[in-house]
Amino acid sequence: MSSGAPSGVATPDRRARGARAPKVWAGRLSAPTSERVEAYTSSFAVDRRLGADDVAGSRAHARMLRSIGVLTAAQHRALDTGLRAIAAELANGTFVVAPGDEDIHTAVERRLFELAGPVAGMLHTGRSRNDQVATDLRLWARRACTDLLIATAGLQESLLTRAAEHRTAPMPGYTHLQRAQMVSLAHHLLAYVEMFARDALRLGAARVACDELPLGSGALAGSTLPLDRERVADELGFARIAANSMDAVADRDFAVDITAACALTMVHCSRLGEELVLWSSAEFGFTSLPDSHATGSSLMPQKKNADVAELARGRSGRVIGDLVALLTTLKGLPLTYNRDLQEDKEPLFDAVDTTAATLRMLTELITVVHFDIDAMRRAASDPALQATDAAEHLVANGVPFREAHGIVGALVARTLATGRTLASLDLAEWQAASPRFGPGVVDLFDPDAALRRRDVPGGPGPRSVSRQITRARALIARTRRAAAGG
Repeated sequence: MSSGAPSGVATPDRRARGARAPKVWAGRLSAPTSERVEAYTSSFAVDRRLGADDVAGSRAHARMLRSIGVLTAAQHRALDTGLRAIAAELANGTFVVAPGDEDIHTAVERRLFELAGPVAGMLHTGRSRNDQVATDLRLWARRACTDLLIATAGLQESLLTRAAEHRTAPMPGYTHLQRAQMVSLAHHLLAYVEMFARDALRLGAARVACDELPLGSGALAGSTLPLDRERVADELGFARIAANSMDAVADRDFAVDITAACALTMVHCSRLGEELVLWSSAEFGFTSLPDSHATGSSLMPQKKNADVAELARGRSGRVIGDLVALLTTLKGLPLTYNRDLQEDKEPLFDAVDTTAATLRMLTELITVVHFDIDAMRRAASDPALQATDAAEHLVANGVPFREAHGIVGALVARTLATGRTLASLDLAEWQAASPRFGPGVVDLFDPDAALRRRDVPGGPGPRSVSRQITRARALIARTRRAAAGG
């Protein structure tokens, strides 16, 4: 995904050789940094993907400094020329990291000194690495939310398409993984459209949380210079500026919001993956995957495994762990910045990358999976699925539900003991259990008729499902609008 691509930065084997770049804080500390300390504290391997955002924020900051008279036209021109050159190097993969670059932000600054000379030192006027990093991360996170929303809409659409193909296909619904009542395949798939619609709402809210500019807050107390923060916010597309400089540099709630939204989205992906794993087993036989989307066994020649669905299930644990890691990092931090916050990016990036990849993989899987409608219908023909219908038949004839439940439960036990089914009982046997059973009780066990009877709002009946399909289209349109920033 575009928000997660680390392209444009030299990989370690392309790092520049030679003297280490001077630290931006070298004036205070005279001794060179231990190589082990340098290796332990470096975040470059993680935050290098923020390079384009760092350049964009720096260019906006430089234009603002020119507008308030801190930079001359010539100084601004030199800085902007250098920054544009760095942006090109990042885009084409020729940006080379120097030994000692702590992170992408200091790497960009070091390269700007190489290109523009001493004037590069003017760029940090009115800006700390604290508000710079927070701004870069918000720019990336805002884009990540958009990408996730697009991926979510894609999965919703694939589920809707398959549901529309099977509006009237009966299948058992399950509780406790035991056959429970009659539903349809469409109804089952549309349940996931609803889940992912809620995920989209959370992602949209997280995107709004990202939409705040920290730049201009400095290290924690702003600046004595007349910084035009509104101008920078407008140029970078932020909806508002941070109201409190201390909160601005310390706040990572937006990262938690995104990671939490990803965690719950992955829980829903895991549940869908589990359905596909179960349904593709011989015990269910409801689905089969094409060979292109399954794997085999290195030992057992007959095996065909739903590994993609299993990984969707398994990787949910990783994203849940990302959320716990991020919350744990934040929970004990006093205001304002602490180096612990360097650890915010890895769980956030991993959560976004894993969730986006899983959403897109499940979209493809739902598109190609084969649903065995005949196998589902055979399972749905189990007369026990209409036991509740028989109890409600009694209720319609004046029997209290708890009494009706007991009567039908006793009939179920009797038929199981004798190897029969409810559908095999004749009217006399029904009426021997209760005279309130009418002639219509023997007609309750046709799967299609049972499905048609369940047309209450939100139910699995065909007319209800048609209304749900219309709703699903509206939900997907809402997700698309959220992705577009609407």
